[in-house]
Parts: sequence; structure tokens; C-alpha cells
Amino acid sequence: MNATATSTTQHQNADEAELAKFSALAARWWDPNSEFKPLHAINPLRLDWIEGLAGGLSGKRILDIGCGGGILAESMAARGATVTGIDLAEKSLKVARLHSLESGIKVDYRHIAAEALAQAEPETYDIVVCMEMLEHVPDPASIIESCARLVRPGGKVFFSTLNRNLKSFAFAIVGAEYVLNLLPRGTHSYAKFLKPSELGGAARQVGLEITAIKGLEYNPFSDVYKLSGDTSVNYLMATERVAK
Repeated sequence: MNATATSTTQHQNADEAELAKFSALAARWWDPNSEFKPLHAINPLRLDWIEGLAGGLSGKRILDIGCGGGILAESMAARGATVTGIDLAEKSLKVARLHSLESGIKVDYRHIAAEALAQAEPETYDIVVCMEMLEHVPDPASIIESCARLVRPGGKVFFSTLNRNLKSFAFAIVGAEYVLNLLPRGTHSYAKFLKPSELGGAARQVGLEITAIKGLEYNPFSDVYKLSGDTSVNYLMATERVAK
């Protein structure tokens, strides 16, 4: 994985096996006790973190890259943002659109690659979020570059992903997928995990300045997630596009 090299590849930056995996689970996106239980549990944490660093979400134009079934996208729209969510898994988008109709929370969901949208709508969004997605694509640098192109100068880009080390392998794969059964087996590939230095280097290369980084920890005994200073497994990174 070479996340520090900028990519301008215009092919579909997606792993067909990954798309099939999430498509097979699509109907369970909004079940808080399903395979997506961890996403429901961490969503308030990441939502509040994004809102705090962005100086509020109301009135902001936000893009959610890899939106899946819309858990984060809807919650940002509920706080007053105008939200667009994009994904390449059509079944997940169908579930997202249906839930939006049921909840009455409007989100513009589109089946389009980040790279294609970056060509069509450069410098359009106040905030771009790309959460729990970089570790599922063949070319994360291409996604990072697209985020930088899509956000306006001075705008914010937020990432979250998994660190790559022995602890993250033990916790995120062995523990989460095989011991605690928090996630389906095969959800993650260790080789696709990104060290903060790699993500940060790729971000800086395309004009994104790192403004904050937080770890996300899980306590299996209390079944509670929290933000912390420990970035050794899951982490979130906030960046700002350098104004021209």
C-alpha cells in the first residue's frame, strides 16, 4: 500500500469483493444489534467530534464519502447540514434512501466514485468526511486526493481508519472478528490498514493540513467506546485544506 503517493487514476477505485460483502449486509444497516452495531455505537462520538472541530454543522454543505446505509450522513443532516452521501454499493444506497424517506431527514444519495465527483464538483463542500472507508479501497491515496479537491479552500476534511501494527491486528481483527464477534470475519484486511504517519503524509501532499487526531477505544467489559489519546488501533484525523 502506498498511501503517500498522490494518484490521479480514474478507474473505479473499489474492490468488488468489498462491495459484495457490504451489499450482502445492506438490509441490516439500520439494525443497532446487527453487524453494524459498532457503527451505531461510535456514531455519536464521531458526530460530536466533527461538529466541534467544524464550528457547528448547521448551514454547512457536507459530503460523506463511503456513506453506506447513511448512519453518519443522516445524523449530520439532522443537525442542520445539507448532506450528500456517495457510495459504490448500490444496495447500501437503496437502504439509505429508504431510511431517509422513513425518517424524513433529507440526504442526497448518489452512486458515484469520489474521483468522478471530484472532477464534476471541485471545491464545492465546506466539509468532507471519509470514515471507516480508506481501509476498504485498493488506492487510498486517490480517495485522499479526491477529498482535497472536493473541499473548498479553508474547508475541513475528516478521516477515520485503522492503524497498522501488532496491537491493531490483535484488537481489530483477532479480537473484534474472531473472539468478540463484533464484526463478521473477513471485514478487515490488515495489509490495508494505514499508519497515522502514512495518512498524514498523503494528506499533506495534496494540501490538507492536519489539525487534530484522536484515538477511538473499546472496552469489551463495559461494552463502551470512547475517544482518547491512544491512536494505536482506531483513530480519527481532522484536516483543513490550505487556502490558496
